[in-house]
Amino acid sequence: MTQKITISPVTRIEGHAKITIHLNDEGKVERSLFHVTQYRGFEKFCEGRPFYEMPQITQRSCGICPVSHHLAAAKAVDACAGVVPTEVAFKLRELMHMGQMIQSHGMHFFELAGPDMIMGFDADPAIRNVAGVVGVNPELAVRAVKLRAFGQEIVRRLGERRVHPIFSVVGGVNKPLAAEDREWIAAQIDDHIATTQQGIALFLNWADANQDMMNEFAVFPSMYMGTVRKDGSLDLYDGKLRLVSEAGAKIVEFAPKDYLQYIGEHVEAHTYLKSPFYKPMGWPQGVYRVGPLGRLNAASSISTPLAQEEMLKWKGLNGGRPVEGTLWFHYARLIETLYALERARELLEDPLILCDDVANDPEELTGEGVGCLEAPRGTLFHHYWTDANGLLTQVNMIVATGHNAWAMGHSVDMVAKRYVDGKHLTEGMLNRVEAAIRAHDPCLSCSTHAVGEMPILIQLVDADGQVVDTLRRD
Repeated sequence: MTQKITISPVTRIEGHAKITIHLNDEGKVERSLFHVTQYRGFEKFCEGRPFYEMPQITQRSCGICPVSHHLAAAKAVDACAGVVPTEVAFKLRELMHMGQMIQSHGMHFFELAGPDMIMGFDADPAIRNVAGVVGVNPELAVRAVKLRAFGQEIVRRLGERRVHPIFSVVGGVNKPLAAEDREWIAAQIDDHIATTQQGIALFLNWADANQDMMNEFAVFPSMYMGTVRKDGSLDLYDGKLRLVSEAGAKIVEFAPKDYLQYIGEHVEAHTYLKSPFYKPMGWPQGVYRVGPLGRLNAASSISTPLAQEEMLKWKGLNGGRPVEGTLWFHYARLIETLYALERARELLEDPLILCDDVANDPEELTGEGVGCLEAPRGTLFHHYWTDANGLLTQVNMIVATGHNAWAMGHSVDMVAKRYVDGKHLTEGMLNRVEAAIRAHDPCLSCSTHAVGEMPILIQLVDADGQVVDTLRRD
């Protein structure tokens, strides 16, 4: 019981985290806690800066989803300046966002979560990683890497850089799309749709072969939130926020600018990650889930044909009710990847996409602005307040991962109680506990606004409070 278990590679999550698993006298799990150990302070760093710098500043909070912060900030600074971007700029920003969704979702499924399915949760950690995937299925591994690279290349062709792009400005974007870039992007889409469909087939086959696990691995009811269009279909870039009950009934739809009327943030003593909740219900009755699982449960349909085919299957998984199993995040993520590819093609086929009317001039300072979109991990809010000179006096950011704080903690507790035996501890048991977090694809450094590496620490604590085993990723 005193052995130290180390899992390699270094990490398959983004951010600092610790899990403590508390055992009773019989060695059974009594409770488990998910601790995010980074300090939240990015908002304070921004105070005093000119509001128009925020699309460049805020994306530095993360190297995984900088595009999401860049574009949410752009929406907020538009509102601060009292300007609506041109139609062309709106489409180009959405195109960049589709690139971000493709690269992030593709990386997570094939390179972070996929090894558990392809090699197995109990496989040797030395091979349970992307290198192991290459050994087992090199053709799929290469296609997966190319999928992520394609999403990054969309971002680069629009914003000059794959990470931390220079693109959005107040009222629009800083350049039109070149015709040769449109042709290059469009020519790649069919191939990457095929890769995504391979991923869908892989996951569904695995789920069918592991039905017991799918039915017992952190399966629980909650509310769900995501952005939808007027007709209730999925939208990842713009629209109203819809919250649905555990039965799928619409509770409320609201404009993102009104989020403070509906969303509060609860603080737990064991973590720096705040837990948002639906204010009218209070804490903890008002907890909900976001991200791919939340979005597909909240939306009634998807507007693109191939993704809609999968959406129909999704809606049938639980008899028309919301899908509750945490491992189903992976299927939802792939469906959204399919949508992002199809939506990118729709945008590229729009005749306006090559127009050079890419920015409107600011009107006058309004003193406040809210920007919101669906980041890969869930709903992202940027809210800025300025003085009469346009200097920021207050910044509030509710980052996608934060919305799922309660859900991740609850998932960890359920999985530990189901799979961990403190008297006969195995590495595979602890990997399942990690997988409960991994399914949510958290970006912990992003949601808590700290800088650093991405280790995770799991501790088993006995009834006397003594640490009896440790799993560390440095």
